[in-house]
This record gives sequence, C-alpha cells and structure tokens, in this order.
Amino acid sequence: MLIIGEKINGTRSEVREAVISRDEKFIGDLAKRQVEAGADVLDVNAGTSPEREPEDLVWLTKTVQDAVETQLCLDSANPKALAAALAVVEKTPFINSISGEPDRIEHILPLAADNGCQVIALALDDKGIPKGVSERISVVAKLISETRRSGVADSQVYVDPLILAISTDNQGGVVALETMRGIKESYPEVHLTAGLSNASFGMPARSLVNQAFLTLGIASGLDSAIMDPTDKSLVSAMLATELVLGRDRHCMSFNRAYRAGKLTITT
Repeated sequence: MLIIGEKINGTRSEVREAVISRDEKFIGDLAKRQVEAGADVLDVNAGTSPEREPEDLVWLTKTVQDAVETQLCLDSANPKALAAALAVVEKTPFINSISGEPDRIEHILPLAADNGCQVIALALDDKGIPKGVSERISVVAKLISETRRSGVADSQVYVDPLILAISTDNQGGVVALETMRGIKESYPEVHLTAGLSNASFGMPARSLVNQAFLTLGIASGLDSAIMDPTDKSLVSAMLATELVLGRDRHCMSFNRAYRAGKLTITT
C-alpha cells in the first residue's frame, strides 16, 4: 500500500501561512513527521493564487527536498506552477492531477508524459463529478485512452474515483467503492488511490470513518491513499487489512510495525 502524505497542503490555513511567510522550519518538520510515520510519497500543494503559485510551489518543493529524500507528488491544477516545480524537483514526481476536463488533458497530461511522471487521474470531467458508477467509469475510460495516447503506461496511472462526503451523500462511499471495483476489472494494471479525508468531511470521529473506508477500499483494489500517515489508528487498520487479505508477505510489515510500537492496540 502506497501512502501519500496529505498534510503539506495550502488549503490548511497553517500550511498556507507557512508558505506565504517562507517558514522553512514548519514545512520541514511537517515533511519529516510524515516520512517518519511511514509516508512513501509527500503531496505538496501551495494553495495560493494562480499568479504567485509557480514561485510558491518551487519554494515548497525545494524546502521539502531539503528536509527529506522522499518522492514528491506535485499537486496543482496550474500548469505553469507544475512546470516550474518540475524544473527543480530532484526525483521524478507524481503529478496530481489530470481529469477528463479538456484543459487538464491539453496542458497537464503532456507535462506528466514528457517527464515520465506517475499521474493521479480524477474521475470527473467538465460536467463535474458524475453521480453514478457507470458514468464515472465512462469518464475514466476516456482518460485512460488519453494517457495511453500520450505514452503513459497504465501502471503509471493512479485513478481517484472521488469520494463524496458521506455527511452530505450517504451513498458517496458505496459509489466510490463500486467504481474502484469496476475500474480494476477493466484496467487491471491501473492503480487506485483516494483522498481519505473526503469520506469523513463533516462527520465526528473522522479517523474512524476513514478507517472503515480504507479497509473496504483495500478489499476493492485500493493500493494507494492520500492520507494522514501520523494517524496511528488509520495506519494500524491499513496494515491489519493487508495482513488479512494475504498482501503482507510472511506478515512482515504488520510484525515490524508491532515491534516498533507503531500500532494502536486496544485490549
């Protein structure tokens, strides 16, 4: 299971303030904490206005790279910001994200293809997020056609089926899970990812909701998640689920985490 650390995101007020004030220590510490907790990749999102975002994403990329050696996921809908960050990133990054929107296909997909990046593909188009499973899978089918045409292998694509907040749509989780299963059946080499915090938005005990979705998601083919790696209960649920599903060779990941005191255990 690939863990993409979610916390360096300018939509969070403290991160946005740190980006604007160029607080290297705050960003560096946030990066280190996520990597120490087990993040394989770090999402970096400046979250500032389009005019200043290229400069801010470059600063953010350099600052995180100074703190850790982990692969980055450049998170922006602004092709100018992505191009600027690609010029300074040290390891080939993920790009988050493309979608069925023509502008992203035209301007962001070529950046991923030309730079050999793994890419997160959102199951939406210029009409928004489709309500039903078949409509989302149809959008994904068109996206896969575009990535293949651009020379991006299916194994480089991480599809996000998009979880609608369960607090406002109690079928949001069901639709996302069924979409995952349909995508995996049609495109077995394509990876699946999801922003777990979307599921629990507006709910109390959010970690518990995220744990439930993550467990069901893994059983539905989810092999990556944009999540909080410092949430021990969430990571514990992930490791236990992979163990039960036979995805943890010789139980090594679970046992290693147990010995390191990284599991939340109730008695």
